[in-house]
Amino acid sequence: MATIIDGKEVSGKIKESIKWRVEELIGQGIVPGLSVIIIGDNPASLTYVNNKKKTCEALGMRSDLRQYPASLTEKELLEVITELNNDPEIHGILVQLPLPSHIDEFKVINAISPEKDVDGFHPVSIGNMMIGNDTFLPCTPHGIMKMLQFYGIDPKGKHAVVVGRSNIVGKPIGQLLLQKDATVTYCHSKTNDLKSFTKQADILIAAIGKAKMFDESYIKPGAVVIDVGMNRDEQGKLCGDVDFDAVFETASYITPVPGGVGPMTIAMLMENTLLSAERGVPKDKPSVSM
Repeated sequence: MATIIDGKEVSGKIKESIKWRVEELIGQGIVPGLSVIIIGDNPASLTYVNNKKKTCEALGMRSDLRQYPASLTEKELLEVITELNNDPEIHGILVQLPLPSHIDEFKVINAISPEKDVDGFHPVSIGNMMIGNDTFLPCTPHGIMKMLQFYGIDPKGKHAVVVGRSNIVGKPIGQLLLQKDATVTYCHSKTNDLKSFTKQADILIAAIGKAKMFDESYIKPGAVVIDVGMNRDEQGKLCGDVDFDAVFETASYITPVPGGVGPMTIAMLMENTLLSAERGVPKDKPSVSM
């Protein structure tokens, strides 16, 4: 049977470290500040944003929540971002996605200063990640790497299969695994004979957005299964892309949904905000990293 990778436990330990480091910064007159912008009243987005706000406050950070109606124009949103880029008390800027159809998502992401891009979505951040430079890493992929590290799972020499090619999860997690010396195969909704690839995976990243798509027939015995999906099943319950119960006895490690990757995403957002704030600390007072 598989060992359950407990994202709540791992994120809890990361947040303990963050809280201590925040206290160190506050002692030097720096309060890490995260500004979150949400457009409209999408219930799921509101839930995510409120969780981020609560986590910020619990860790001693400044939370700046800005909610605007769906009628906000692209020009008005870009003006808000410019204001935040120039605010020395704001160290991280996050615009909650998705955006209304009249606002260009890529234009908004590009408008955020790379120095405050705590989501890790700016082309500068992505470019630095690709070549291995120090940068803000996308939160969900970074969280996955932290979980693997916590459980002593070394990607070196392993065959990692990523099912999904989004800019937020699929593409960057493949690059991060590659940097840790995994052999990486990308698959997606148009891949022919998907099962033939996933059955080869020592590490399977399921990020395709289809409820319980992957049962035991897709899994190599002993594989590490990371489920990034967030869906609803026939009963309306939260579930992932992996059929957890069906795969549990085949995999060696598996993340649950909820309680797996999700908590790590918020924890890494907090860590990125902290790292941004720590850049203001004099070099003779280095920050302490987990």
